Amino acid sequence: MLISELSKRTELSIHTLRYYEKYGLFKGEVDEKVKTNNYKHYDESLIEKVELIKEAKEIGFTLAEIKGLLDDWYSNKLSAEKKVEVLNVKIAEIDAKILQLQQVRKFLVDGIEDVKRGDC
Repeated sequence: MLISELSKRTELSIHTLRYYEKYGLFKGEVDEKVKTNNYKHYDESLIEKVELIKEAKEIGFTLAEIKGLLDDWYSNKLSAEKKVEVLNVKIAEIDAKILQLQQVRKFLVDGIEDVKRGDC
């Protein structure tokens, strides 16, 4: 399939898909027999991989983290225990961000109260 079809089926823009490809998350194939265009073709199995990339982005993995994990994840180089460990590390990072955001929120709420009292 061409990138336009991949875009429709994954609901990602062509620009995003090209960026992910340039970043090294996946690779399209050029038909060496065709000399009139530079079109790349993408395997049907790539849809699942792109969906995994989308989900990983949504839950907070960076592209660098995703790139590091994709090959190992798909080649079964990661045991179930290692996969759980990777996910637990991400949960710990998210918990730390939540704590930090709660502290920022408290600071802002306290600031509102200071303004209302005329202290600022």
